[in-house]
Amino acid sequence: MLPRKEIDAIIALMHKQVVPAVGCTEPIAVALCVARAGEMLGRQPETVELHLSANILKNAMGVGIPGTGMIGLPIAVALGAIIGKSEYRLEVLKDCDEEAVERGKRFIAENRIQISLEEEDPDKLYIRAICRADQHEGEAIIKGGHTNFVYLRRDGHVELDHRHHTTTSEESDCEVCLTLRKVFDFATTTPIADLRFILEAKRLNEKAAEDGLRENYGHQLGKTLCSPLGKGIMGESIFSKILSVTSCACDARMAGAMIPVMSNSGSGNQGICTTMPVVVFAEENHNTEEELIRALTLSNLTAIYIKQSLGPLSALCGCVVASTGSSTGITYLMGGSFEQVSYAVKNMIANLTGMICDGAKPSCALKLTTGVGTAVMSAMLAIQHKYVTSVEGIIEDDVDQSIHNLTAIGGRGMDITDRFVLDIMTGKH
Repeated sequence: MLPRKEIDAIIALMHKQVVPAVGCTEPIAVALCVARAGEMLGRQPETVELHLSANILKNAMGVGIPGTGMIGLPIAVALGAIIGKSEYRLEVLKDCDEEAVERGKRFIAENRIQISLEEEDPDKLYIRAICRADQHEGEAIIKGGHTNFVYLRRDGHVELDHRHHTTTSEESDCEVCLTLRKVFDFATTTPIADLRFILEAKRLNEKAAEDGLRENYGHQLGKTLCSPLGKGIMGESIFSKILSVTSCACDARMAGAMIPVMSNSGSGNQGICTTMPVVVFAEENHNTEEELIRALTLSNLTAIYIKQSLGPLSALCGCVVASTGSSTGITYLMGGSFEQVSYAVKNMIANLTGMICDGAKPSCALKLTTGVGTAVMSAMLAIQHKYVTSVEGIIEDDVDQSIHNLTAIGGRGMDITDRFVLDIMTGKH
């Protein structure tokens, strides 16, 4: 078992990175920033000026905003200004109702919102909101993490200024120095009472999946897999149930269902993907509750570990990271050792590396299902001691180095790809 001090630090890290979120986290983070700038102003804004990084803009363009029946940034910005409360963090719009949506539509129609691309700050997660009313200004900047405020100002009074600090509060998570071995040891040896909090992820994300099956959200991938057509082709196996339940939750979230999901590393889809495949496999495989808790911990913490070096936003689809986590959890539920968990990670990296992120949108359910399907296959191979070796591609003998190869490609290596993707998305006629 790890030293108590290290256990407490990792638990604190998980509590920070595994949190409830309503709606896609990029437009919600923008709404959060606007809400805080409005609070600095001290009154409802008359106008809102926004400067956003390309990755924030990309992930906020095509996704449904909870409780509105609308997609994209403008309604999220308007609601952040009108009813947003920063104390709710990633649930900032949970007080939204029909009246607020109508007020938000008027706010948009009156051209009170100005959005532009931030060219000067290199951070991939950057949001600057300036709210104005009665010749006063309130300003807030989020940088490096979806809830990480680095600057707050009202008129000439600066309340907070961490813009030029070399380490943000989100980046300080890297001070918890993880390896896959440490992640595995934490998940499998920490007293179970310390890990029970992870069951809240199961509860929230199961509800989202149920909502996705009940309603007609997005492309209805989950419902299609559960339909006679889906069952006729896919059958009613553990595999097909994992795919359908996971995609049901994603269908609901991406279409803007007014339901919280448990996110991971700033992404609700990543939270769904680290949770639901593990939950379904444990249920179908008749694992104990303790085994489920440890598998969920392993899955979620593996994703957090990979994101430490990848960063909160990148050109690499988050399902690559999250489904790698779920593959480790499934391998553990099969009775896998650390060695076999390592094999699963190598199999995942060898297969999914390079999947692009082209923004948050209903079709994310397709990508999640691709990732989860690969997670199950990777676990099946790993439990039989079959894995991609260091003579193949980007895989190395050391599993942690293989992970760093993945994050280097997804971060620095795909920067040009990221720019091309945004150009295509913004240049469509």
